[in-house]
Amino acid sequence: MKNISILALWLLIIGYFDSYGQGETTKYGLDPIASLNAYQTLCLQDSNNRLVALDTFIPDLKLDIKYASLDNFMGRKMYNRAAAYLRLPAAKALRAVQMELMECGLGLQIFDAYRPYAVTVAFYEKAQDTVFVASPWKGSRHNRGCAVDLTLIDLHSGKELEMPTAFDAFVAEAHADYPHLPEAVIKNRELLKKVMTKYGFEVYPDEWWHFDFKDWKRFELLNISFEVLE
Repeated sequence: MKNISILALWLLIIGYFDSYGQGETTKYGLDPIASLNAYQTLCLQDSNNRLVALDTFIPDLKLDIKYASLDNFMGRKMYNRAAAYLRLPAAKALRAVQMELMECGLGLQIFDAYRPYAVTVAFYEKAQDTVFVASPWKGSRHNRGCAVDLTLIDLHSGKELEMPTAFDAFVAEAHADYPHLPEAVIKNRELLKKVMTKYGFEVYPDEWWHFDFKDWKRFELLNISFEVLE
């Protein structure tokens, strides 16, 4: 116990002096946590700060991490690994969503979850938009580990249910309440919204696939790479 206490104290001290980002991520006035030591300190202070790997935490979850491929609006890989993380409370809520969906043969497919702040900066500088892309002056709820981009799948076939648009379609039809769609598509979209809302997520009005966890404000912006989280 003594050794554990000394380690915890040492990490707290390191985290105090090494808690914030540096370099290019500061040019928009934000200073997200970029140090592994500082992140570990947060987790020691409160285990809810931990980023959880969703594919090992949630049964039968399917990953289709677009930013680990060329199939995204940037046209290049933004992540070196196809991984999805959320803070522990958000991950628990998403697991509850999956368990309910599984009862009717459905499940979740994840496009993106936690996103390092540097990637948010790159998105903004490419798109020059703050409707479909987060403002680098505020950061994204993805950067807090409290936002997830996803859709519904049929667990038996593994196929996506039909939705209003593809992921990251920057068009009016992507809005969460866009009305001029086939009845079956609206039904699928509304089912996703309903079950996500039930467990503490809120849909982003301009993107049917994007959901924010209700307690996102309590978590710090992060700029920790996936490689560091392994």
